[in-house]
Amino acid sequence: MVNKGFTHLHLHSQYSLLDGAITFPRLLKRCTELGMDCVAVTDHGNLFGLIEFYTKALAAEIKPIIGIEAYVAPGSRHDKSKCSISDAAYHLILLAENQTGYQNLLKLATIGFTEGFYYRPRIDKEILAELNEGIIATSACIKGELATAFARGDEPAAYAAAEQYVKIFGPERFFIEIQKHQGDDPAVSQGLIDLSRKMGLGLVVTNDAHFLTEDDHEAHNCLCAISTGKLANDPGRLIYPSDVYLKSPLEMRGLFPQYEEAADNTLTIARRCNVEIDLKTRHAPVFRPPDGITAEDYLTRLCYEGAERLYGGISDEIKARLDRELEVIESKGFASYFLIVWDFCKYARDRGIALGARGSGVGTLVGYCLGLCNVDPIRYNLLFERFMDPQRNEMPDIDIDICQTHRPEVIDYVRRKYGHVAQIITFGTMKARAVIRDICRVMGVPLSDADRLAKLVPAALNMTLDEALETEPQLRQEYEQNPLTAKVIDIGRRLEGLARHASVHAAGVVVADEPLTNFIPLYKAPGSEDLVTQYEGPMVEKVGLLKMDFLGLKTLSVLDQACRLVKDRHGVAIDLDALDLHDKKVFDLFAAGRTKGIFQFESGGMQGMLMKMRPDRLEDLIAANALYRPGPMTLIPDYIDRKHGGKWSVPHPIMEEILRETYGIMVYQEQVMQICNRLGDIGLRDAYKLIKAISKKKADTIAKEREKFIAGCVDKGLKKQQAQDIFELIERFAGYGFNKSHSTRYSFVAYQTAYMKAHWPVEYMAALLTFEMGDTDKLVEYINECTEMGIKVLAPDINESGVHFTPLNRRHGDQEQSVIR
Repeated sequence: MVNKGFTHLHLHSQYSLLDGAITFPRLLKRCTELGMDCVAVTDHGNLFGLIEFYTKALAAEIKPIIGIEAYVAPGSRHDKSKCSISDAAYHLILLAENQTGYQNLLKLATIGFTEGFYYRPRIDKEILAELNEGIIATSACIKGELATAFARGDEPAAYAAAEQYVKIFGPERFFIEIQKHQGDDPAVSQGLIDLSRKMGLGLVVTNDAHFLTEDDHEAHNCLCAISTGKLANDPGRLIYPSDVYLKSPLEMRGLFPQYEEAADNTLTIARRCNVEIDLKTRHAPVFRPPDGITAEDYLTRLCYEGAERLYGGISDEIKARLDRELEVIESKGFASYFLIVWDFCKYARDRGIALGARGSGVGTLVGYCLGLCNVDPIRYNLLFERFMDPQRNEMPDIDIDICQTHRPEVIDYVRRKYGHVAQIITFGTMKARAVIRDICRVMGVPLSDADRLAKLVPAALNMTLDEALETEPQLRQEYEQNPLTAKVIDIGRRLEGLARHASVHAAGVVVADEPLTNFIPLYKAPGSEDLVTQYEGPMVEKVGLLKMDFLGLKTLSVLDQACRLVKDRHGVAIDLDALDLHDKKVFDLFAAGRTKGIFQFESGGMQGMLMKMRPDRLEDLIAANALYRPGPMTLIPDYIDRKHGGKWSVPHPIMEEILRETYGIMVYQEQVMQICNRLGDIGLRDAYKLIKAISKKKADTIAKEREKFIAGCVDKGLKKQQAQDIFELIERFAGYGFNKSHSTRYSFVAYQTAYMKAHWPVEYMAALLTFEMGDTDKLVEYINECTEMGIKVLAPDINESGVHFTPLNRRHGDQEQSVIR
């Protein structure tokens, strides 16, 4: 048979959660191998993977066809009368023919979750009649309305349904879909073919692909068993035929050779589907200043007012940096973004809600002057370029920690003021250890054996089964000697990394200047009324929407509660942003390792390090926070030795100046950036790219920047060998470097918690216990800490206990003692 080409128009990716087993990179590679230059993805009731599919397909030079296998309610989408899951909806393939069709798919995919959800995200014919323009429909699989009618022998119902769809889409945009799989009833296919002939409708052949190759069938069987909670050999389980894979054009044309037009029509439909998604325009809301001036002028005014207030005057250094940052921000069109963040931060602060920037956003002087954070980036040598690339147009990302208790209130303010707001979806994936446990369960492997095998996989971040086999000899031996283990791992390698479930991102919120469904589909988790995007955060940003991170930080709630208790009990108002940062009592607490309940510093290992380090300045806490993590932990003994008098030296005075704070050790990414910039004439942002290249072992980028660095050093009078030695030091330590902006901010919060524990121990511990009430282990740990501190924690008492743990005064002889009840 001559290969005349074919396009798959019915295919399920991993975003048909626990039902599809196709990832986009493998799909596109396979399409190329099979000589297919177009492909559609039609996931069940959602568009979760749309932007990822679209961008990766274009990069692979394959035309993406945007579609969905919709669930169509038998009556109204609003009718949620009790019925079984199999009766709740029919299937229908919808493909975007043009931009209008794409916009309508976004709305239909949203309505399925927001209005029609009943077992499945359902639409109905009423809404299809309203939002069908630019959409091509096919009658779907055996669960389509027409095929279902033929399967039960109800030919009149099949014809009636076809007439309804023709009325909605017209005969040019409604096709009759036929399939041929193992176990299919030929009478159903023949009924569909006869209907297409009698009604003059186009015929199209598809394969309902759920996995990529026939070899994936066993793994897909396990995936379905995981989804339904069955054993993989249960006779009553959901199982797909072994031939619902991505067949070649020749295989597909061989299914119905007498109806060649059914395969030809897939190419016709592919030619008709032409959608270009705008990934260049930004749709962030515009901040409108109160007095009619431009956002840029208003931002400048606020920053200069803030600088005057914070510094008591504006030096040349402050002015130069502020102007440079403002120039970059305003030239990129980001003034409104900074003002929106300032606006909701001001709203929170005016109401006494604790919050502050975290991450690289702490390194902006503009942010400091706007009150987004309490860390002075000039005082702590933090870099704007670590936060924002002046040479690129990417939307900046200021992450904000908010008092956990009041986070919903701040999000509600943003929703009320800017109108179009949703939280952001995230997908849990099948990780190496978890996938082994899942497969063992559905294969009936005893729990103890499953647990033993899973624990042979190293617990490292982003560990894969392939890596585990290479790095763990015992696992490799088990794999080579035990056929069952080999089978579990081989199946696991096919399923590893697939999306397992959808959930809501802990912090992400998207804000737009018009209805979100103009740009993205929305989702509602079952049982929730919160609107959530169907795209993950990076994909939300790709379509030009503004993503903000509102992270509820429990520690800020603890501090807020502790300060309120102090005010109520003693009449003392504590300003945590105005603490003495040289308080001996606070540093004595750190040096003694008494850091249970202290933010970021309470682990046993951290306590041991603090007792050896004996920190006596905030810079030590910042360094400790950055060093105490895998990799840089090896540098801790050197830091401690040098802090207490050990000798150290570096090859150049500029390096000595930059590294003096950390005793010659490259602890922070910002230090590496400054060395590259001041010694090697590498731009600060290029220096950050070099750091990332070193951590990811990108040899080409490293080699290119090495040449630039050495040339820059030689221009400054260094010998070539000396420059090479310095670059070797950078290569050795840059991969360990931590974001100083983030470490500084969190060390400030740690200092605040230590201050409260040192000076107001009863109030602080009461607040801490209150916010750990749901964690029995933590509660026991902190009650024991109270005992160590000489604070009694009394049992609940109906006459004295409140909703929270409460400090009380008790007389003990002639003395009054504070206790917690």
